[in-house]
Amino acid sequence: MTSQQNQWQAPVALIGGGPGAWDLITVRGMRRLQTADVILADHLGPASELDKLCDVTTKEIIDVSKLPYGRQVAQSKINELLIHHAQLGKRVARLKGGDPYIFGRGFEELQACAEQGISCEVIPGVTSAVSVPALAGIPITQRGLVHSFTVVSGHVPPQHPESLNNWSALAQTQGTLSVIMGVKNAPAIADALIEGGRPASTPVVIIQEGATEQQRSYKCTLGTLANTMRTQEIKPPAVYVIGEVAGLDAQPAHT
Repeated sequence: MTSQQNQWQAPVALIGGGPGAWDLITVRGMRRLQTADVILADHLGPASELDKLCDVTTKEIIDVSKLPYGRQVAQSKINELLIHHAQLGKRVARLKGGDPYIFGRGFEELQACAEQGISCEVIPGVTSAVSVPALAGIPITQRGLVHSFTVVSGHVPPQHPESLNNWSALAQTQGTLSVIMGVKNAPAIADALIEGGRPASTPVVIIQEGATEQQRSYKCTLGTLANTMRTQEIKPPAVYVIGEVAGLDAQPAHT
């Protein structure tokens, strides 16, 4: 075991907690939680099962969740808490779902700390964009079928002034699209992709509450995505995979 693996490298550790199950966090991430003084935790990742990763009775646990359509802790407040506790000389673990740098605003938190002279250690996590489909039996790539994939945030709808996605270009790609934070805008996303040339018959699989005991999967097509979201009452967190891999179905061989 190296010193880097076992010892804190900075006052603040930005930890990717993985897709949801407590045992899908990295070993290094778990070690930082075990030796932290303060843990700032999101609602995604293993936050609800912290007691399986560390002795929570010896730590200050601060809930900084941003719940869809619910309570929101402002990013500026999270930054303030990180800085405040680090300046008190405490070891601060910032536990995020997935990976801190994949739509996790981790770099914003690192910048805020850096402006106050506080260094951060970044501990990568397993992003839900690829791990949740895998847990549902869906490969993001497949030899001879798909050679690329794109992870897309669906938080901002197509045609919105703040959208940075080129949906026409995404429609033309032959690769897989893995959409996260896109439940609310699924109808608009499907319309934009079909308008851009992606066939309405393109296979889609929706995975809700991935990496938890409540995980459920629904198969549909791009043309029926909006209706499936509505009739199945899909709510966040959910990932949906668009592309030929979503139509694959590996059945066990019978002897």
